[in-house]
Amino acid sequence: MDFSGNHILSIDQFDRSDIDKLFSVADKLEPYASKQKITRVLEGAILGNMFFEPSTRTRISFGASFNLLGGNVREITEVGSSSLAKGESLADTAQVLSGYSDIIVMRHPEEGSVKKFAEASRVPVINGGDGSNEHPSQALLDLYTIEKELSQNNKSLDGLRIALVGDLKYGRAVHSLCKVLSLYSKVTMNLISPEELKLPIKILNQLKASGINVIQTENLEEGISEVDIIYVTRVQEERYTNKEDANRYRGLLSLNQSIYTANCEPNTVIMHPLPRDSRSDANELDTDLYENPNLAIFRQADNGVVIRMALFSLVLGIENKIEESSKSVNWKVGLNN
Repeated sequence: MDFSGNHILSIDQFDRSDIDKLFSVADKLEPYASKQKITRVLEGAILGNMFFEPSTRTRISFGASFNLLGGNVREITEVGSSSLAKGESLADTAQVLSGYSDIIVMRHPEEGSVKKFAEASRVPVINGGDGSNEHPSQALLDLYTIEKELSQNNKSLDGLRIALVGDLKYGRAVHSLCKVLSLYSKVTMNLISPEELKLPIKILNQLKASGINVIQTENLEEGISEVDIIYVTRVQEERYTNKEDANRYRGLLSLNQSIYTANCEPNTVIMHPLPRDSRSDANELDTDLYENPNLAIFRQADNGVVIRMALFSLVLGIENKIEESSKSVNWKVGLNN
C-alpha cells in the first residue's frame, strides 16, 4: 500500500509488509511518544478530529499523537455541535472541513459513513470507527501490543493462540482485529460469546478461508485455557435499540484473578480495547487483576499513541523527516516513586 496521501478506511487495505512498515516507523517514534524527545515536523499542519460518537481514548489519542508531531488539532465532538444537525450532508461537510484541515480523523455511528465522507474529502481521512463495522487503528495498536507482549516470551504472531471474549457481533475492534490476524499463519482463535453475540458469519468465513483454526464456545473457562492472549470486549449497548437486550448479556463473561489462575497459562496476557464496563453487574475485568503483571490494557492504550503517530507520519509522508526537528524535552516526565 502507498500510505502517502491516501485514506485509511479499512484494515483490509493492509498486508503484512504494510504492517511491518508501520511497526518499524512506530518503533522509531517510541522516544517521541514517551516524551523523551520532541519533534515539530508537523508544525503548521491541522488535524480535523471529527467524532460524531462518544469517545475518550481514540479521540484524545489521535489528538495527542498529532500534537506530539508538532501539529494542531481542531475538534467536533458530537453531531449536535455541527451543521449535520441542520441537515447538511456528509459530502458537503467533507468538502468544507477538508478545506480547513490537512488530514481528518472521523468517527460516526453509521456503517460506511466514513467511506462516504472520504469520497468527498480533499485531504486524507482516517477511520476512527464507523458503527459496528470497523476500527482499523484499534486493530493495528492491538496487533502491535500483541507482538510486543509475545516477544517477551520469545513468541511471534505466527502461531498465536488468542481468545476473543464478549460481544463479538457488534464489537468493531474485534472485527478489525480478526481481519488483520488472518494475515498470519498457524493462528488459533477461540471465540467466546453467547450464541446471540457470535462473530458475524462473513468474518467467520474469512477467518476459516485464511486457515485460522476457529473454536467457538460459550464457556469462558474452557475458552481461555491454553492461549497466549485473552482479548475481552464489553457489551456494545449503544448498538442495541432495546437496552434490555443489552442488559441480558452484561456480566455473563467476567474475568477475575481466581478464574485466571485456575484456567490460564502463567504468561497469558489480558487485553481489552477499553472502555471496560466496571459496573457491578458487568465487571468484565475485575479490579483484583490490577496486580497481575500480565494485565496489558494500559500498555495497550499507550501503544495507541505511537501507532497513530506512525499512521500520520506515513500518510503525510514525513516518516523520514522526524529527526530534522528533533530535540530533548525541557520538562521532567513522570512522577517520583
